[in-house]
Amino acid sequence: MIADGSGGLHIWLPDAEAAGRLAVIVPPDGVAHLRLDVASRFVRRLQDHRTALLPRALQLTAQQRARLIQLLHAYDIHEAGGGPRDVSIEVSRSKQAALPAIEWKDSAARRLANRLIHDAQALVNGGYLLLLRGK
Repeated sequence: MIADGSGGLHIWLPDAEAAGRLAVIVPPDGVAHLRLDVASRFVRRLQDHRTALLPRALQLTAQQRARLIQLLHAYDIHEAGGGPRDVSIEVSRSKQAALPAIEWKDSAARRLANRLIHDAQALVNGGYLLLLRGK
């Protein structure tokens, strides 16, 4: 973990030798300037330089952070083969997930779980770039 006044940054390295040969790859796409800015902040943190706080437009509220955590959790469950019931149980902690199939089909918990799955897929498939744009 790399930490400074703006928070902690968790990185995963496959082995100890990887720490000596770090690289940042930035694809030259339509949002390369956003990726370069984030990569620059990352490199500064690696070199133990302070980074300024994110601009207010890029700072997440506690509610936004909680929602993003829910979405990523729903995505992980769905990608592991789980369905809306599994998302409802694990993410929403809904007791409605135990309803018989006929009642589950029309439940608010099922609609919420399906929305979480849909929104999570959109986030992972490029929607995260809106966060970098402050939207």
